[in-house]
Amino acid sequence: MKYMQAILLVLYFISCDQPGHKEVKQESLPYYITADFTPHWMEVDKELPGSIHHISGFSFVDQNGRSFTEKTIAGKIYVADFFFTSCQGICPKLTKNLCLVQAAFKEDTAVVLLSHSVTPGKDDTAVLKRYARNNGVLDNKWFLLTGNKDSIYTIARKSYFADEAVGEQLGVDDFLHTENVFLIDAKRRIRGIYKGTLPSEIQSLIRDIRILKQENK
Repeated sequence: MKYMQAILLVLYFISCDQPGHKEVKQESLPYYITADFTPHWMEVDKELPGSIHHISGFSFVDQNGRSFTEKTIAGKIYVADFFFTSCQGICPKLTKNLCLVQAAFKEDTAVVLLSHSVTPGKDDTAVLKRYARNNGVLDNKWFLLTGNKDSIYTIARKSYFADEAVGEQLGVDDFLHTENVFLIDAKRRIRGIYKGTLPSEIQSLIRDIRILKQENK
């Protein structure tokens, strides 16, 4: 029996060295380019420049009153969501679960989190700073963003496809509400969408961030 096992092992290594032997491909993540969140697996190098949807430029302020733009996180992988500090429904669960993401990449400077307030008129920097302190949000890892309401709602709906009322014509005064969390790669392209209130989805997000980090090497 041991003799047969030895023969099979030798044959396995020989076969692996033969021309034409295919290595197992590294796991990859899809791209999301439309509001219906259909995943697309693409050979990016063969796509026309600009043909893959990406998050547009922006200008907001974080919980410490610092200017925050797309240049602030250039080259970084990030997780984005939309919340408001006075929310008593999905937001506490969302924040609690995102703390798991923060913990998983606490020492990794290549990964950050962005939480955009959908009630920026109420969530000024002082309110966001207090919310950050009460929820264990780490400066320079997790950024709570406020700013012009029209700008926040526009980027949410047009860049992240974030509103749950997809397909309806909504104005800036229509309340934005979503439990979706978005994984964005270093070139500001959507690579994953997750239900942020579900711990199992957050674990999938953490796994996918690690996959994405391998892609960037």
